[in-house]
Amino acid sequence: MAKSFNQVAHPAIEHKLTILRDQKTDSRAFRDIMNDIGRFLAYEATRDLSTKEIEVETPLAKTKKNVVADYPVVVSILRAGNGLIDGVLETLPFASAGHIGIYRDKFIKNTVEYYFKIPENSKGREVLLIDPLLATADTAIACIDRLKQYEVGKIKMLCLLASPAGLERLHHFHPDVDVWGLSVEEGLNDQGYLLPGLGDAGDRLYNTK
Repeated sequence: MAKSFNQVAHPAIEHKLTILRDQKTDSRAFRDIMNDIGRFLAYEATRDLSTKEIEVETPLAKTKKNVVADYPVVVSILRAGNGLIDGVLETLPFASAGHIGIYRDKFIKNTVEYYFKIPENSKGREVLLIDPLLATADTAIACIDRLKQYEVGKIKMLCLLASPAGLERLHHFHPDVDVWGLSVEEGLNDQGYLLPGLGDAGDRLYNTK
């Protein structure tokens, strides 16, 4: 498995991913399944959440049990990241959320930021950065660069699919960032799309093509 990639493997998840890959799957089903997978990714990536002990009273007795001490900040890379964010927040209902709009301009061959909004109290806090596809890693690296300018804490990236080259490049620039996902793909085509992949996640989520 590629360096820094944590594979989330389960027969039910593999089944859902196969449906996402199918070009016949419509936008509504695509959104529903993406939302489901977001829950699983958040569950797996946050097994190390810090906890604290509190006293609670059940209908039968008082006891001391653990609750989450500090929730991460969930940051979606627009627009496709929004397909996962609701599922992630359903697993982590007290987390705060932010959004980053960055795209790669093929003419200037560089990333362009058009939106950036994260919670004011993000400094030092763990961040879950979400985007369904990690292809060339250009936008992910640009987003991580910006988040580190705000002195956030540990950054974890959640995705569905990643390319070997994208993972290698991400780890080159940000070796401290680990990735959780479902599959490392065969590679990229000439247009930078993952193979076999699932097409353009944003278009399929929002039925724009």
